[in-house]
Amino acid sequence: MAEERSYLKQFTDLGLAEAILRAVSAEGYTTPTPIQADVIPAMLAGHDVLGTAQTGTGKTAAFVLPLLNQIAARGTPPRPKTATALIMSPTRELASQIADNIRIYGQFMRVSVALVVGGARAMPQIRALSRGVDIIVATPGRLLDHASSGAVRLDHTNIVVLDEADHMLDLGFMPAIREILQMVAKPRQTVMLSATMPKQIRNLAREFQKDPVQISAGSDSPAISRIAQSVVQTDNASKRHVLTTLLSAPEVGRAIVFTRTKRCADTVHLHLQNAGLSAGAIHGDKSQGERSNALASFKSGRTSILVATDIAARGIDVDDISHVFNYELPDAAEAYVHRIGRTARAGRSGIAISLCAPSERNLLRGIERLIGTPIERHAGSFGQAANFDEPRRVARR
Repeated sequence: MAEERSYLKQFTDLGLAEAILRAVSAEGYTTPTPIQADVIPAMLAGHDVLGTAQTGTGKTAAFVLPLLNQIAARGTPPRPKTATALIMSPTRELASQIADNIRIYGQFMRVSVALVVGGARAMPQIRALSRGVDIIVATPGRLLDHASSGAVRLDHTNIVVLDEADHMLDLGFMPAIREILQMVAKPRQTVMLSATMPKQIRNLAREFQKDPVQISAGSDSPAISRIAQSVVQTDNASKRHVLTTLLSAPEVGRAIVFTRTKRCADTVHLHLQNAGLSAGAIHGDKSQGERSNALASFKSGRTSILVATDIAARGIDVDDISHVFNYELPDAAEAYVHRIGRTARAGRSGIAISLCAPSERNLLRGIERLIGTPIERHAGSFGQAANFDEPRRVARR
């Protein structure tokens, strides 16, 4: 696809329908990102796609725009209890965000969308599916429930997108995904997009795709280069004080604070509220209503801080997040990239600050190996300095 990319300078060069171009223009976009410039023509040509793309590369629009174009070209409504296209994602938040993007990019055309996720009431979803929809956006578990009960048939669905396939693998969704893919129409167009490409995802591609076009926006995402990354060396006992001090700085606008565990998220959330900071919290033990309300409050600006576990790392798409704070470093280095990718979106710059205790130094080294560069350290001025066993010379960005 490299030759094609060289001359695809504008969205108007991609062969998208006029109604979709109007919506893209209304959102202020004229130039496709590299992943968009490659995926959109491949999908419009009917190819299966196996794509690797980091967060912040414009991946959602890369598959939503051509999918809408194909639906507009068909012009026939779906039959009751069927869907033309299916998008599967690992979390409720990401599914909701994708559905929102479909409505935005489809605002000048007729398109119906059903959001099918766990943690929400089943009956409204069943009613929406009963009419037939153009696009289902779903988490695998709830969709499989509806398919097994007869609330929806997938044998008329001939476009399938798996977004964040590696995260769905991590969450144990692969058996459900295999069962769902056996239900959908044949032949079909199957698109798999993933931040990383482990062996299990490649095996799934070999089983369910036909000669896919392989596309990579890789780990050299331009978004990462726009993020100023640093580490504050501290001990665990000082972390809450350090975090409160950092969040109180006037340059911090809208911020996300990531923790490893749900219990820690609740503890940090309560601490920030007691410190007089405007904060909400989101994690897997929260009800769908609580999660939706916290996210809506954060997006609207009613709260300026969101405390979250990694469930939110791939499901928050807010353009003006100025800072990401890692209160605890993630166990998986890849999760760090997704966390900090919540800032520096839509061409902006951003700041990512990680609090690192001595017990987390191996996690920090793993992150630095993944991103290919050391992260600048700070200590002392932000709180009690930690005693790292191996002082290192750090390359300043």
